Amino acid sequence: MDKSSVIQPRQAEFNLAILNGEEISLPTDDLYIPPNALKIFLESFEGPLDLLLYFIKKQNLNILEIDVSKITDQYVQYIELMEKIQFDLVGEYLVMAAYLTEIKSRMMLPKEFDDENEEDDPRAELIRRLQEYERYKEASNNLEELPRINRDFYVASSALPEFESKESLPSVDLNQIAQVFAELIERQKLNVSHVIEFEKLSTREKMTYILGLLVNEKYLDFYRICLKEDGKIGIIVNFLAMLELVKDSLINIIQSEDFGQIHLSAKEEIH
Repeated sequence: MDKSSVIQPRQAEFNLAILNGEEISLPTDDLYIPPNALKIFLESFEGPLDLLLYFIKKQNLNILEIDVSKITDQYVQYIELMEKIQFDLVGEYLVMAAYLTEIKSRMMLPKEFDDENEEDDPRAELIRRLQEYERYKEASNNLEELPRINRDFYVASSALPEFESKESLPSVDLNQIAQVFAELIERQKLNVSHVIEFEKLSTREKMTYILGLLVNEKYLDFYRICLKEDGKIGIIVNFLAMLELVKDSLINIIQSEDFGQIHLSAKEEIH
């Protein structure tokens, strides 16, 4: 068989296969045909090797009808095409083709039956290996779908920049530090807080003082009750005392014009 009967490496999918002379569509639910799969040509089957194993497993094809020697010949040609492209895929088919040869050889040889140690059906072992092969292939596909470093994402590898200070630190002697500290202590002693003490002036005493003056005088100028020694705070206290006396209805306030002189007069009942 020439190389034209073997699948070309760039063919990715198979739409149809031939089983016992009839074209069939490839099952898609429980079978995956990988890209660059090996396609074989036999009298009873034509299609991917994965599909051949699938039909053997489903009992659609008798393993005794398979010409394994043709599979081997086609496999050798397949190696010549794939050895420089995807050699790991070739290795998978090599193991399976070798095992098919072993199964067929064992089934064609005469069997010796022994009641105590009956030989197992080699096809059952084939089914077990096919299931194991499918599990490995499914696990491989799952791993392929996982994110991969330098394929799906990249790890930052840039190093942090190193900065060098161009300013040189001053050379300070320990004795100089002690001297500066002593000067700070002496300077702190000079910072004396200036405390303002307010003179204690009583509004009640100023009210009594005003009423005492009005006993002998009919009218009293407001500034007469403001003593010089009381200062500004004395004016405020006298003004508050005056307002308290007005509130208690003890005096009257008289002012002829805005901002004019303020005069105080006592109620009639004080005299």
